Amino acid sequence: MKRAIGIGLLGLGVVGSGVAEVLVSKADKLAEQVGALLVLKKVLVRDVNKQRMAKLKPHVLTGNLAEVLSDPEIDIVIEVVGGEHPATEYIRQAITKGKHVVTANKEAMAKHGYELLSLAEKNNVGLRYEASVGSGIPLIATFQQDLASNDISAIYGILNGTTNYILTQMAQQGLDFPLALRQAQELGYAEPDPANDVEGIDAAYKLAILSSLAFHAQFDPQDISCQGISGLAAQDFRYAREFGYAIKLLAIAKRDKDTVEMRVHPVFLPEDSQLAKVDGVYNAIQVEGDLAGTLVLYGEGAGALRASSAIVADVLTISKNIYRGVSNVLEVQLNQKLAIKPMLNLETRYYFRLNAVDRPGVLAQISKVLGDNSVSISSVIQKESDPLARTAELVIMTHSAKEEAVQKALGELRQLAVVNEVVSFVRVEG
Repeated sequence: MKRAIGIGLLGLGVVGSGVAEVLVSKADKLAEQVGALLVLKKVLVRDVNKQRMAKLKPHVLTGNLAEVLSDPEIDIVIEVVGGEHPATEYIRQAITKGKHVVTANKEAMAKHGYELLSLAEKNNVGLRYEASVGSGIPLIATFQQDLASNDISAIYGILNGTTNYILTQMAQQGLDFPLALRQAQELGYAEPDPANDVEGIDAAYKLAILSSLAFHAQFDPQDISCQGISGLAAQDFRYAREFGYAIKLLAIAKRDKDTVEMRVHPVFLPEDSQLAKVDGVYNAIQVEGDLAGTLVLYGEGAGALRASSAIVADVLTISKNIYRGVSNVLEVQLNQKLAIKPMLNLETRYYFRLNAVDRPGVLAQISKVLGDNSVSISSVIQKESDPLARTAELVIMTHSAKEEAVQKALGELRQLAVVNEVVSFVRVEG
């Protein structure tokens, strides 16, 4: 029976520093829960001489990965380097060295999760990744354990705190996208290069991970249809409210027999729905199961403390199993053969905002293009007009239509001489 469990930490950025702080400051409490001391033995950093907030003894820091992976006293390796490379290689090497691994890396798990989990099973070690989706919200364990007896039919998720903060500011403060983004960057909610967040890529990684757990199948995040939020403007939020909707960046996965509909894009959500009320940096995930019914899990989806909560929880789970002599291996059950449903087969309602010439007969031309493509108009409103430029803004809501037909109609509308621009295009959910 081990009296101490050694831990190696790869990365000492914002999240890594938070994890180190928890392991050191809560050492006694964590030891009580496990029955053995958790000892932070080594921390991999780029520069051992750099001044850091985390107060660690100098001999703990190293710039040499081998010092962590070859140390026989280190049982668990925590990876918080982030990104696909070299983090994926670090995880792979740690596993082959017989180390249990805890990671918060959504990109590595979305792209290489099946391979890494299979490798961990082969090497008889544990690989846990609770913090990879939703940060402190307990999602991974919920799918692995609490919902294991359910047939999951759908997942709807607000999975990115950065974009949700930006959309909230656009809705509540009337800001346009560039100003809302700059505000998020100044507050530290958005990266200097925000592309992964605002283009929906981050949410697609997380959706791939959750879908693999929900539907027991392997999904490539590159196959998930993605549309970001940079094309939205303040007036889209005003018009959404007039129709009784809020705008959210939603990650959606719906199973239909042997296919799964997977997409990430802005949507109009009914204002009275639970997800429509999720604001600021908060995340929320709605899951539909045959036994549990509809569940909503909600919380802050980012930040050092929230991520540390999930990471240290995984460390505790592995440590308790080590102490008790129980296996940490997670059986990989991605045995379902499911295809991702083509986006063009989607059928839903749509919102368009057009800038058009302001003269009689324009709406008839637009209606004809939509009608010729079997896209039926539910309502059309002429909003702002410019008498000098002789242009007007038209807002159109459709009845349910096929994505393929809508995309074809949009292409034809862009070619109409009376349509200056198709400014916005948003799908309606619910």
